[in-house]
Amino acid sequence: MKIAILASLLASAAAFAPAKQAATSTALNAFENELGAQKPLGFFDPLGLVTDGDQAKFDRLRYVEIKHGRICMLAVVGYLLTEAGVRLPGDIAYDGTKFTDVPPGLEALGAMPTGGLLQIVAFIGALEFGVMRNIEGTGNEFVGDLRNGYIDYGWDSFDEETKLKKRAIELNQGRAAQMGILGLMVHEKLGVSLLPAGAYH
Repeated sequence: MKIAILASLLASAAAFAPAKQAATSTALNAFENELGAQKPLGFFDPLGLVTDGDQAKFDRLRYVEIKHGRICMLAVVGYLLTEAGVRLPGDIAYDGTKFTDVPPGLEALGAMPTGGLLQIVAFIGALEFGVMRNIEGTGNEFVGDLRNGYIDYGWDSFDEETKLKKRAIELNQGRAAQMGILGLMVHEKLGVSLLPAGAYH
């Protein structure tokens, strides 16, 4: 818990650090017009991970950022739903443990039967290695495009400007969700209730 609090304090302090002068190196400027380099920060690489201008490294980091953002968007929704009392009907285990017996948030990991945790890990592994991956030669347009030639939902009907706008929205929502889920976990560990007094529990 102390580490989570320390991490959140450091993140908050970094927001008030004095702005550095814009770098003028050719390597850094190689990515200043990439998706995600938006106002007010512009291109933001405080750890200097891509100062060498390596496009392959940038693409890999962008893929990881998009994937983590998508996971965190799902995590925030799941966290808030379970905190509000939404549960599946029936039992979660043969011993009679019901879904409603599992508390919300991080406490669910300790209350869930071991078999349930193993199923979650197996499901995530199946998604990671069998579904959510980029298959070469299937017409994917950008890093993080995992349609692989069989999912569209009208994406191909958008013009290039609309596609870029929608990708920027997803990237920014993912960034916000990463901060959001961290905040929810820290609040839980600090004992701060997410719901008003008298709400579900």
